[in-house]
Amino acid sequence: MRFRSWLAISSTTRHSTVPFSNPETPPSRPKLKPSDTSSSSDIPSTSTSASDNGSSSLQSNLSLQTLPSVLSLQKLSPLDPLDLSVSHLCFATLPPRRPSLPITCLAVHHNLLYAASGHEINVYDRTDHTLLDSFNAHDASSGSVKSVNFSDGNIFTSHQDSKIRVWKLAAGKQHKLFNSLPTVNDRLRRFVLRKNYVTVRRHKKCLWIQHADAVTGIAVYNGLIYSVSWDKSLKIWRDSDLRCVESVKAHEDAVNAVVVSNDGTVYTGSADCRIRVWSKPFGEKRHVLVATLEKHKSAVNALALNDDGSVLFSGACDRSILVWEREDSANHMAVTGALRGHRKAILCMINVGDLLFSGSADRTVRVWQRGEDGSFCCLAVLEGHVKPVKSLVAVKDEGSNGVVTVYSGSLDGEVKAWHVSVSNVNSARGLLSQLKM
Repeated sequence: MRFRSWLAISSTTRHSTVPFSNPETPPSRPKLKPSDTSSSSDIPSTSTSASDNGSSSLQSNLSLQTLPSVLSLQKLSPLDPLDLSVSHLCFATLPPRRPSLPITCLAVHHNLLYAASGHEINVYDRTDHTLLDSFNAHDASSGSVKSVNFSDGNIFTSHQDSKIRVWKLAAGKQHKLFNSLPTVNDRLRRFVLRKNYVTVRRHKKCLWIQHADAVTGIAVYNGLIYSVSWDKSLKIWRDSDLRCVESVKAHEDAVNAVVVSNDGTVYTGSADCRIRVWSKPFGEKRHVLVATLEKHKSAVNALALNDDGSVLFSGACDRSILVWEREDSANHMAVTGALRGHRKAILCMINVGDLLFSGSADRTVRVWQRGEDGSFCCLAVLEGHVKPVKSLVAVKDEGSNGVVTVYSGSLDGEVKAWHVSVSNVNSARGLLSQLKM
């Protein structure tokens, strides 16, 4: 699949206007073996065997490699370049507090921006980007923070050391450690009975309620916390009492991403090249496997859903973003197209409205838009990072007149803040002037 044309758009970085280059220039193919593994072995390992503390080891992770791409699945027609214009402005850069540590994940909650730098989590005011708090700074043994999420007043962080930590926001914007998952009470309830233990590697067992390797992702839905790990499992926790209620061996290799749609359907993406779909049938107590989606030729690193959950996006080491849409005759997704343009592995994605943002090991963020007819096009390429873009978060605030604020975090340790707006050509000048104010 290729795009026939590139939108004639105006791009602003800082205070200049720069035309985009043609994205149809074919990327060079690196000479890599057409294999795909993960930092996790076939048998779940302990967190020490898969440590990625520091920038150098993160960059050596195989999820950063670029592997042979999938075949084109469908030609998606670009939107009419005469009708649209996109403007983007990098209006702030948050320099690294510790230059040796990469940004491993970003999250936004209300007016707070959470940026994890190695094991430390820094909290900024989104209005003026002043630093409000830093927590977990003195617990280097926890390893890098993989994800941050929020539910019912709790802040959940997943870590390299296989734990999920629960924090509370106290007075003065200070974050206090409240608990860890699995909780001590949950362990005490189960440690006596043999049936509560599972084999995680040769001659080693642990309780089924605990992860045995780095917890790579957390998703929240309807009072439940979904966590995935390099130990190949999907675990489900109750927010009300913080107990683990389910554990499923989800994949044959490390699980890198999890998202939940607004109907409760769970999607997990793995280094085994597969996406699996999980659902809890009405009246049942456990989630069951609904479908296995197989089109990628390498590790799936990132997943994103559109607002109503009808479209799933998956990004992988094969440089492609696959678009999956729900079939009328089935309860699962089918591929309808592939978005191309990145020159290296896709590492992160976020969807806001009809815009999809993707970050890559090629150090760029691409902005994609879905048209009314279902077709996609790449509107812009955000450049400025000097190392792979590891995390993205985007929000459209009330009263923003359609301007989306995007935060990108990179292995260079920096967080960049962007304003992105899409409009018709007639109103482009007005929006551009607004962004410069």
